[in-house]
Order: sequence, then structure tokens, then C-alpha cells
Amino acid sequence: MSQPLSAVPTRALAGTIRVPGDKSISHRALILGALATGRTRITGLLEAEDVLATAKAVVALGAQIRHVDGGVEVTGQGVGGLRAPMEDLDFGNSGTGSRLMLGVVAGHDMEARFTGDASLCRRPMARVLRPLQRMGLAIDDDARTTLPLTVRGTPDLVPIVYASPVASAQVKSAVLLAGLHAPGRTTVIEPLASRDHTERMLTHFGAEISVKDEDDGRRAVTVRGDAELGGTSIAIPGDPSSAAFAIAAGLICEGSDIVLDCVLMNPTRAGFIETVREMGGDVELLDLRLQGGEPAADLRVRAGALRGVDVPASRAPSMIDEYPVLAVLAAFADGETRLRGLAELRVKESDRLAATAAGLLACGVETSIEGDDLILVGKGSVPGGGVVETHMDHRIAMAFLTLGLGAEQPVAVDDVGMIATSFPAFVPLMTKLGAQFR
Repeated sequence: MSQPLSAVPTRALAGTIRVPGDKSISHRALILGALATGRTRITGLLEAEDVLATAKAVVALGAQIRHVDGGVEVTGQGVGGLRAPMEDLDFGNSGTGSRLMLGVVAGHDMEARFTGDASLCRRPMARVLRPLQRMGLAIDDDARTTLPLTVRGTPDLVPIVYASPVASAQVKSAVLLAGLHAPGRTTVIEPLASRDHTERMLTHFGAEISVKDEDDGRRAVTVRGDAELGGTSIAIPGDPSSAAFAIAAGLICEGSDIVLDCVLMNPTRAGFIETVREMGGDVELLDLRLQGGEPAADLRVRAGALRGVDVPASRAPSMIDEYPVLAVLAAFADGETRLRGLAELRVKESDRLAATAAGLLACGVETSIEGDDLILVGKGSVPGGGVVETHMDHRIAMAFLTLGLGAEQPVAVDDVGMIATSFPAFVPLMTKLGAQFR
């Protein structure tokens, strides 16, 4: 049953909040904890549906997970030490969990059936499967490229050098995780650098990783196989993709002055903050520090005038999940904004490019799509008053609820049930700052 919700125009958000732990890092912490020998203690783990699906999968493969003193403890089985699952590995709506775990299963002598919800079962898996098949992963039906999939791994994986046609952290991570099990060195070459949490965390667990940036912008990441990972401690900073909604609300709700505590500031995830500042947004970084091997900072956000900008396609890997809420911000700016090179948005939980454009049009914003570019004309204010179809996409739902807080009229979304996949505390935390929903 759908759960519609409306956001009511709100003035002067205020206060301090801490958004939940980063989703990308949470998935990786659980997976590498399961592949390590001994115990890994995780604090700040995002306990949303996507991450809980990954936790359930690693338990089905033989790892142990328990809550201890406000954190999560994973007892791993070592690289190559996981066992075949007794039932399907159901990843719900989690593209990250399913794709990364394909790389894990590839290096084990086991058969596993991967499945998920209706949305995940429509999403493409071919670009992850291609390099893993080259390494030795077998698929029951070679012609099938979507879940459900039955795969068989092998302890005799072949190391490869893989030139990925797209900058995808999920493809890179799946291949590197498989490479832990292969003899020699496995390398992924990306056309542009994607988020580097896997490389950082593999190093933290004791794997041998090398990174080489080429003059043409490509990045080569290599892992040494036959690896031994040791249990460790990980403190996860706040998710910048979740923080983006509060940042946007603070910028568009007149008189707002808010602080977000301990947000991840990894350079491969910084495109949204960079773009917001180009738009004239007042976002101040306070107390920049390292947390769990990742840069983090407190963010102070104050409302003010914004201007339209031209965002290059090269920035997409560093802010791919933030484009819907960035488009919302652009709707409140003065002048034209062009968001370039958004082909990747077409293969997310929904066609986010089409869904974002439709939502903006429903709220009175002049919007068009040219190829893979989104173009919109902001006039400093947004009429609102629309009902937005979310297409079961959590980021579309949160982006347009955020728009409603700054619009002239309330904005409704047709369903918020799926928000729990990434940010179950969205409504309570935004309400704490003064946002109004009904």
C-alpha cells in the first residue's frame, strides 16, 4: 500500500542534526568484515533496508553479526572461507549489495541464487557480470543479465586487467573483491575516478592496493590476490547523499541556519558541495578531520540567493545520487542550469532523469531533457502545488519533499515507503530542524 506525504512551505530551519552513516561505506564494512579473519567492530553503521539486506546475505554465507555496546561486530571467515547459502540471497532494492556480493561469491566454490524486489530485478547486471565471467564466475543462463540469477563461483579465479567502459564504483568494487581470491594482481582501469571507498577500506583491512592516475584522466586500481584480511575497527561518518537533502532545505528555506554533524567529505563524493558553492550556496566546512580513514567535517548551511550553473559531465561520478536534489536547488536559482551527461541516471532505481524532469514540471519549473542533459530555468522561487510520481525511488521522493519545503505551495509525493531503503530517519530529522509534513 502506498504512503503519500506532502511537504508544507517552511521558513527558517534551525538546529543541529547528524545524518545516518554513509550507505556505501556501510555495505563495504559488512562485506570486508565477513572476508576478514577475526572480529571487525563497526560504529555508525546505516541500519536501513539496503544495508540490512547485505547484512542478511553475509550471515547466510557464514559470517556472524551481533550488536555490541552501540555498535555492530562482524566475525569473519577469512578470504575464501564463506559457505554456500541454504536459501536465496535476497537483496531487496539494493543494487550495491547485490553487485558487490557477486564479486565475493565469484571467489568461492559455491552456487548461490541472487534475487531482489521488482525494482532491483529490472536493473542491469551485465556490466558487473562481464568482467566476473572473464575471471571465472559461471552463470546458469548466460543470456540472462538481470536478477534473479543463479551463479557459481570458483576458488581458481583468473586475475584480469579490466578497462571499464563506465566510471562505476560498483563494477570496480566487484572486480576488486573477486581479485582478493585470484593469484597475482587484478586491475580495473576507469575512464574517470569513481568513489574510492573500496580501495580505502581494503587498505584498512590489510590488502595490498595500488592506485595510478593517468595523464588522460583515467585511473588504474590494482589489488594483490591471495589476500589475507584482518578484523579491524571502523567508524562511519554521515552519508553525504543523505545530507544533501538537509543542505538543500537549508539553502532554500528563507532565514535558515543549520549544522550537520560529521558528514563524509571524501573527494570522490564532493561534487554536490562543489556545485552548490558554484551556485552561491553558503556551505561552511567546520572541523575537518579523519574518521575511519575517511575525511569528514561538520557543515554549517545558511539560506541565500542561488544562481544557475553549467555542471560538466565529468563531475557525475562524484555526485551521481545527488542529481535529483541538485535539480531541486537549481529550480530556486536565478537563470538556466544545465546538468550534463546523466545517462547513468536512467539505470538507477527508476529512470531518475525522466522522473526528475516530470516532477519539476509538475511543480511549475521550466524543464527539458536534451540527450542525456537536464536543463531547467530557475526564477528564484518555485510555485509548487504538484503531485510527484516517485516510481518507487527513494531519492525522487526525498528530493521533491525537500522542494515542497521551499515552494510557494505544498508538494505531495505519491509514496514514501521506500525512503526506508536508505534514510529511514529522513522525516524525523528534517522535522527536528523545523520542516513541516502532512
